[in-house]
Amino acid sequence: MPTELQLRAKAAPAARLQAAVALTGVARGYASASGRHVQALGDLTLSAAPGEVLAVVGPSGCGKSTMLELVCGLQAPDRGTLSCAPAVLMPQRDLLLPWLNALDNAALALRLAHVSRRAARARADELFAELGLDGFAQARPHELSGGMRQRVAFARTLLAGKPVLCLDEPFGALDAITRAELQEWLAGALAREPRTVLLVTHDIEEAIVLADRVLVLSARPGRVVAELGVPLPRPRQRTGAAVTDLRAQALSALVRGARG
Repeated sequence: MPTELQLRAKAAPAARLQAAVALTGVARGYASASGRHVQALGDLTLSAAPGEVLAVVGPSGCGKSTMLELVCGLQAPDRGTLSCAPAVLMPQRDLLLPWLNALDNAALALRLAHVSRRAARARADELFAELGLDGFAQARPHELSGGMRQRVAFARTLLAGKPVLCLDEPFGALDAITRAELQEWLAGALAREPRTVLLVTHDIEEAIVLADRVLVLSARPGRVVAELGVPLPRPRQRTGAAVTDLRAQALSALVRGARG
């Protein structure tokens, strides 16, 4: 069993200890720049099994990014129980360091874990071929396309070696064609190297194409208002009838949730 991180926790129910990620009755608020209290999450309960890809959709500002930061230990809940295997966050922006080349950016997580530069580069180089980055190891971030930068960022995330990946709108800033290509690539990468994944996205079709389950959050304070299983074989086509039907169900739940 993975080591569990407990944040302000009561004893979690025994049935949920088998989950890679489990939140029970979690609430989190913060003060805005103007000093106004903002309740981001309220009574949020969810879990993800080991190896499961769980997508989370919801209106803007409903606390999705806050949820990921809680899971990664970057924040602590105000109340409720949170248990999680070690997790790493891939934020919306790639955050590549401009003074490092692509290979050293990907190897950064290993270097921070005190892996030697030679060994870190060797492990990153093995992953570059798989990610379609052959020939770009020495390129600086400004020389890479948006899709390539995201692949480097994902390589860095994978090389952190954590069993839980928290992906916050990983393809949100890309054009539609590049986004579709990287969704297909991500599905293949996760098939080859399974991890528990929490995927936050505004793209309902992306959630259905990639996830085993889709959770819909309400407007702030965020809480789960619908859960959709995605019992479809992979790879999935965005235009398939089953995907279209699930998209309609998720969209309906999202509209209801946005109304509170």
